[in-house]
Amino acid sequence: MISSTTKVAELAGLVARGGVAVLSGAGLSTESGIPDYRGPTGRSRRAEPMTYQKFVGSAQARQRYWARSHVGWRHIGAARPNAGHRAVAALERRGLLAGIVTQNVDGLHQAAGARQVIELHGGLDRVVCLSCRERTPRAELERRLREANPGWDEAGAAINPDGDAVLTDAQIAGFILVDCTGCGGVLKPDVVFFGENVPRPRVDECFAVVGGARALLVLGSSLAIKSGLRFVTRAAELGIPIAIVNQGPTGGDGDASLTLDAPLGPALTDLTALLGAE
Repeated sequence: MISSTTKVAELAGLVARGGVAVLSGAGLSTESGIPDYRGPTGRSRRAEPMTYQKFVGSAQARQRYWARSHVGWRHIGAARPNAGHRAVAALERRGLLAGIVTQNVDGLHQAAGARQVIELHGGLDRVVCLSCRERTPRAELERRLREANPGWDEAGAAINPDGDAVLTDAQIAGFILVDCTGCGGVLKPDVVFFGENVPRPRVDECFAVVGGARALLVLGSSLAIKSGLRFVTRAAELGIPIAIVNQGPTGGDGDASLTLDAPLGPALTDLTALLGAE
């Protein structure tokens, strides 16, 4: 078996040529305390994710979502970038990256200092009105929800792997929602729910980054669904070298010229040290 040290050195040789497109997934954020969906930290997931169809079709579903998310946001909002995020930002500062496509909605790439980030699935730090499409900061919504729910009982709430909270039916029933201040429309987090399509222009932008790259570096994604796998497939079709760093196998391993099964933070810290990009 080839050692991880040897593979990191091989990865450094690939990245050193520059023009690298990064595709990151939930596995990059687990070291920041945000569990993933399909990796080791996501296996204890108990709740089914909210779908777009349920959210728009049921006021009760929206009340349930926002009550749980209101509590869970404290966990997501308090997360800080880890060594992996900082390493990616360091590679960008060194001028080695063609761009960063992230499947994550936590904003930790940007918090670490990265600038060329495309949020494929949107960001939890923003809210969008489904009627007038105005986007507002999540912090503003959280303030309004606190004002609308003084003394609201959330005692004993535990956090699920997706960042929302486990609440009783009684707690959810007592939660008051707020609407768009501009038009009174329904508010939704500015993220792509299950059952919802990523906007086509955003997908095209991601394909352009990958298609114009010298190499594709996948970080912390199981590539179990088409949303991320399609970019690996495109790179393979174009003959672009693909490297994958992840804990566990991925759906793109067959197309990769290099795979490294290792914790992201230590592996990427070693990579930046070899490249002098710390």
